[in-house]
Amino acid sequence: MIRIGIIGEIGSGKSYVASRFGHPVFNADQEVTKLYKNDRKIFKTLNKLIPEYIVSFPIKKQEISKAILANQENLKKIIKIVHREIRKKLNLFLIKNKNKKITILDIPLLLENKINNKKDLLVFVDSQKSKINKKLKKRVNFNIKLLNKFKRIQLPIDYKKRKANFIIKNDFTKKSVNIAIKKILNEIT
Repeated sequence: MIRIGIIGEIGSGKSYVASRFGHPVFNADQEVTKLYKNDRKIFKTLNKLIPEYIVSFPIKKQEISKAILANQENLKKIIKIVHREIRKKLNLFLIKNKNKKITILDIPLLLENKINNKKDLLVFVDSQKSKINKKLKKRVNFNIKLLNKFKRIQLPIDYKKRKANFIIKNDFTKKSVNIAIKKILNEIT
């Protein structure tokens, strides 16, 4: 199985690009949302660690945001708990799709949390800063302070770009992304 990890800046369109490959996608953000909504064990653990912020089940994104904004240590605690479960979900996804030719890993902290394997192909999604900022500001719960906290725990963009096997220039049009993906798939298969 060829594993393709999608990397890039927050808001660069990684999930969109991942969805366009036409192969099974592990979307970590969707899995985290499901954990907050459905996993009482995660709630109880986070409630014990940061009870002043995580107060009700299902966990609300606003509670998570307030905890992160209050203290950088809270972000580390949340990541430690949540990523343990995400790794389990990833392993189940990989087992389920073990006979597939290609799987796509859409995991925001793929390199930072050393989730990738040495054999993984990395695709860096490169987008213009102005277009990223415009897109981020349209998000429902956009918060610049929260965004900056997440950026602080990420590896530098230049480093990610250097690690990538392929770079997709995302100008936020279907056509250019589809052409780039087709080129990558032709090259690796």
